[in-house]
Amino acid sequence: MKIAMIGTGYVGLVTGACLAEVGNEVLCLDIDARKIDLLASGGVPIYEPGLEDLLKRNVAEGRLSFTADIEASVAFGEIQFIAVGTPPDEDGSADLRHVVEAARNIGRHMRGFKLVVDKSTVPVGTAERVRNVIREELCSRGVDIEYSVASNPEFLKEGAALADFMRPDRIVIGSDDEKADQLLRRLYAPFLRNHDRIVSMDIRSAELTKYAANAMLATRVSFMNELALLSEKLGADIECVRRGIGSDKRIGYHFLYAGCGYGGSCFPKDIRALRVMAREGGIALRILDAVEKANETQKNILAAKVRRRFGDNLSGLSFALWGLAFKPNTDDMREAPSRSIMESLLRHGATVSAFDPAATAEALRLYGERPGVSFASDPMDAIKDADALLIVTEWKAFQCPNFQAMKSLMKQPVIFDGRNLYEPSIPREQGFEYFPIGRP
Repeated sequence: MKIAMIGTGYVGLVTGACLAEVGNEVLCLDIDARKIDLLASGGVPIYEPGLEDLLKRNVAEGRLSFTADIEASVAFGEIQFIAVGTPPDEDGSADLRHVVEAARNIGRHMRGFKLVVDKSTVPVGTAERVRNVIREELCSRGVDIEYSVASNPEFLKEGAALADFMRPDRIVIGSDDEKADQLLRRLYAPFLRNHDRIVSMDIRSAELTKYAANAMLATRVSFMNELALLSEKLGADIECVRRGIGSDKRIGYHFLYAGCGYGGSCFPKDIRALRVMAREGGIALRILDAVEKANETQKNILAAKVRRRFGDNLSGLSFALWGLAFKPNTDDMREAPSRSIMESLLRHGATVSAFDPAATAEALRLYGERPGVSFASDPMDAIKDADALLIVTEWKAFQCPNFQAMKSLMKQPVIFDGRNLYEPSIPREQGFEYFPIGRP
């Protein structure tokens, strides 16, 4: 099948590469000519394990290409995926300017049938808006061309996106006509050889499903973080509590880890957008109000522990951060807890030396030559002469460190563990003061 992928961000690149991998011809469109030049030369603008090799292989084999030519993109694909960004507007709602413009371009240039698929995370009712915009453009041209609009939300985890796409646990298809449904079923057939994972529904339900999924996962995270704070007060161990409740099959173990808060491009943005949708509909989503508030509190927990240990005036003290990305296996620092923690430490007079296996380039873009901030080339370099280490992201490289070597490099043997990577007895036996989240 011939597919046009509008947008070469995280969703567009992963989706386009994976669809090309199973034999489809995919043309990725982006209006950013520099990004297209980078991709055409073999570069990758984002970090995702395995993506660079997948892109190179499919480009070399002629199934994947890139363009900034809108008209050529519309002409190329019978299926037009809209995978552009929907950043939060000032009120928290999703900004649909790029989605609407993509739909308008399709209407301006289409010459035959097109299936237009919303892949971006968009508010309920967006498919109707896309359909109307295309109709307006066709009417202005004085032509009557058949087209369909469907919703096919993505459920990709950053750091495991290729595996999520190639071996999905579900594929949600929202459509209101048989032709669209059958085209998408044909497209996804190679991913369903083991058993059918397609969940078909109406378009509005599909649009809401993506928001509901992220909201549920964020709720679990914030719930466990609040239980962790209670555990500290009561002298309980949140890890024991996690295992105790996770063993209940109705609950399960996923997304039950306490830590220093969630971040990234999805949970914060989608929860705000869902709250706006509810507010506009006259519904109060009080649980999600609490989820967001609890997460903002949790992002400051580690810095608060630092001040309880060292005092409010951190002038003259140096702190090492292990982890800048909001989660492992990505370079995404959007709304990452590390940013809140660094800002708090700097505001109280401290200096920070940070290391991340993938996000250093992004951190340099964000912080530049800001006084008091430096970025190390490896974890041990970051902790040299540090008064304490703060663990913010649970990269595997941090899970089995040489504590004695660390102790010899640090000014003071103190660890604040925002991801509960270690059994508390282990660093303490090595002579460290150890401050986890929700553990004795």
